Amino acid sequence: MSADTAPSRETSSATPGSDLDRFADIEISEALIRRFDNAGPRYTSYPTADRFVPGFDEAAYRAHLAERAAAAVKPRLSVYAHLPFCESLCYFCACNKVITREHGRATEYLDYLLREIEMVAPELGDDRRTSQLHLGGGTPTFFSMAELGTLLDGLRKHFDFVPDAELGVEIDPRTVKPTTLAELASLGFNRTSFGVQDFDPAVQQAVNRIQPLDMVERALGASRDAGFQSINMDLIYGLPRQSVASFERTLDEVVRLAPDRIALYNYAHLPSRFKAQRLIDARELPLAEDRLRIFMRATRRLLDAGYVYIGLDHFAKPDDELSRALRENSLHRNFQGYTTQAECDLVGFGVSAIGKIGRSYCQSTRSVKTYYERLNEGRLPVERGMTLSADDLLRRDVVMTLMCSVPLTFDAIEARHGIEFPRYFEAELAALAPFEQAQLVAVDENSIRILPKGRLFVRAVAMTFDKYLGRPSAASYSKLI
Repeated sequence: MSADTAPSRETSSATPGSDLDRFADIEISEALIRRFDNAGPRYTSYPTADRFVPGFDEAAYRAHLAERAAAAVKPRLSVYAHLPFCESLCYFCACNKVITREHGRATEYLDYLLREIEMVAPELGDDRRTSQLHLGGGTPTFFSMAELGTLLDGLRKHFDFVPDAELGVEIDPRTVKPTTLAELASLGFNRTSFGVQDFDPAVQQAVNRIQPLDMVERALGASRDAGFQSINMDLIYGLPRQSVASFERTLDEVVRLAPDRIALYNYAHLPSRFKAQRLIDARELPLAEDRLRIFMRATRRLLDAGYVYIGLDHFAKPDDELSRALRENSLHRNFQGYTTQAECDLVGFGVSAIGKIGRSYCQSTRSVKTYYERLNEGRLPVERGMTLSADDLLRRDVVMTLMCSVPLTFDAIEARHGIEFPRYFEAELAALAPFEQAQLVAVDENSIRILPKGRLFVRAVAMTFDKYLGRPSAASYSKLI
């Protein structure tokens, strides 16, 4: 098996899910969190996107497309399309977006998006099934239903979607009409994610995102009525004017609304990188100790409500596919977060979209103007990326296995990559000693296992194997918790 082929996840002698079942019963001290709560990547990829280089250009991307197309065995495809337009600015947002109320801009952008799809799709090779599509932004529902239908038609023309493909779309509750969710379902979408962040009116005002509870409740109900298979709700803790008490009230409503999945994100205030965040009054941000209490109480509240802790900041109902995958050691992770999809090649379309083809990553230009110019010239809008070395592929395997709380067995890694694990990672194994002493991981002669208490600190454990962290980077990472 080649190093960039999807590995099968091998379990340890522990009963699958046995450690996971104990997670809800553990108590984690604030002192332990403070000890290991350093800033670090979220590892939706390894190496992380801040390590991509400008030297990786269109020619490099096309070379990797050709290499993958010629391979005897090719994994399925996952498709991401970035739709960048929003009608108003959310002050906390770190996404690549364009603020405008001119909906005609969506029509022009769609024309270019379809042009990019037509250029890339033929180079992916024959017999490529597609199992996942995600529309993100921005606000995908800034586009009309007719425009989204045209986009879906264009994608279906060039991509062979499997019958049970996951088709997901991000929803801003402020932009949907009573019929929107039913129309999205009729187009084939079966998964949706609502950006909620916080139900407290004072917090919403502070971040310029006013969406009353009843607005979200109606949209959520419409999603269920339309037959969406999975409904996710995004929350953010650490926002201005939040308090322990106010966020507990938000969580009460979230539990009552009972989405299938919940993402509890940690707000990273980085105004030097994201101009929108300069509009937030830093004096109104909760203190570090309050943020910690918000997180701890939120985690406990969701566990007590029956949600399963998937990892990092994700929770799901026990019967959700993510929960089943976690129990069965078949969880995966990609740029969309945790997923049940086995390792796929990711094809990204639109401004700032990221792709993963074989042993490469690539990212398109963030500028809409440059995006149009490149396509007008008949060129793909690749701005940066990287070709992964054998060491990168090895470490990606290790990092992603740990991030999914899957027991990591040395002999499985050795078989896939042709190395002797204890010798190759001698320094990294030694660096795990503090995690062992704190009972966050268990290391023996042939495995590394994330213990129940360690699942909150899995990013810190994974960082041990990240060779890039000691090198200069323009990125500023969020705290682990």
